[in-house]
Amino acid sequence: MFKYFMIISVTLLAIGWTAYGIWNYLEDRKEKKGGKQITQRNQKAKDSFEEYTKKMENFEKKIYDRK
Repeated sequence: MFKYFMIISVTLLAIGWTAYGIWNYLEDRKEKKGGKQITQRNQKAKDSFEEYTKKMENFEKKIYDRK
C-alpha cells in the first residue's frame, strides 16, 4: 500500500515541478520580449533624482572664513 502511495506521490510531484519549470520559462521569455516595465515607484524616484540634479546645478558652495 505504502509503495503505491509513494509511486503516485513522486510521479505527481515530478509532473508538478516539470509544469512549473515550463511555466516559469515561458514567463521569462514573455518578460524579455516585452521590454522593461517602469513602475510608478521607480518613476517617482527618477523624477525626484532629476529634480535634485537641477537644484544642484544652481547650488553655490559658501566658503566660510575661519576666525
